[in-house]
Amino acid sequence: MSPSSGEFVNVAVIGVGAFGRNHARIYQQLALQGEAVRLVGVVDPDLSRADAVAQEFGCRAFGSVEHLTTTHSEVQAASVAVPTLQHLEIARGLMEAGVDVLVEKPLAPSLAEADELVRIAQGTGRIGQVGHLERFNPAVRATAPLITQPMFFEVHRLSIFTPRSLDIDVVLDLMIHDLDVVLSFVKSPVREIRAVGLPILSGKTDIANVRMEFESGCVANFTASRVSTERVRKMRFFQPRQYVSLDYSRQDVLVFSVGESGGTPSVNPQIKVAKPPIVAEEPLQAELRSFLQAVRSRSQPLVSFEDGRRALAVALDVVAAISEHGQKVQLDQLHR
Repeated sequence: MSPSSGEFVNVAVIGVGAFGRNHARIYQQLALQGEAVRLVGVVDPDLSRADAVAQEFGCRAFGSVEHLTTTHSEVQAASVAVPTLQHLEIARGLMEAGVDVLVEKPLAPSLAEADELVRIAQGTGRIGQVGHLERFNPAVRATAPLITQPMFFEVHRLSIFTPRSLDIDVVLDLMIHDLDVVLSFVKSPVREIRAVGLPILSGKTDIANVRMEFESGCVANFTASRVSTERVRKMRFFQPRQYVSLDYSRQDVLVFSVGESGGTPSVNPQIKVAKPPIVAEEPLQAELRSFLQAVRSRSQPLVSFEDGRRALAVALDVVAAISEHGQKVQLDQLHR
């Protein structure tokens, strides 16, 4: 049964590895802050891990979704933080049992599975949100109202290697965050993609560079790496008479404007610098609060399954462009 506005939402977390545990932590944190939410269970095939997380956050542990939904029929919403290949199976079971879902990114490993998730959500009347976390970054939220006609993006997302998410390549693991944000800013179909990528420490692409052109004429360059020696998460873009620099990690934005009356003069007196006000918040907390609001109000989530499908489609086109480039330069032979 769907909750009405102001009612408590009974939630569960499916998959409590490193990231799923964070979902459980935030749900408990929101409850302690007075949010109308109750964490009733966590699910993981590794029962010792499920037990440990359940004990830490004061709920019950389950070994399967079926056990959860038959034992706890009052569950109304769930975070799905299992490996990407299991998203369809797990989310389908939950939605068919009447549970609204937030599915971690990427939405699915293929467009066919993403389309099936969209179909199931529509057919069951369930809320379906995708965990594109950076949309809830305070810096991204502060930047969205500044968008006029972006024409050039330069985006870098570099991470130190960890043995997590190696079931997918760096495009679907890291770059998809930035693809989703840029798509939401540009609001124009992609015209052309050129890309190069290399496997370094895993069997899949670990570092990639992409040049993307949109129908609007905007061009975006993306670099993503999970084999870097430092962590960098930055976006810069230019639009008429304005340059905007966004730092995801520091959650801040700098706006350089030509001929504006507000702001502080920079080295060049014609250029004014402004720093939009930002309310600091952990993006995952903002994301889960937004999900709970969509569940209560039965409204379209800020990042819907359709948004997740769109970002996935572009990411898969990038993966295909990387593969095509690799064949062209005979990368396979170089790695033998």
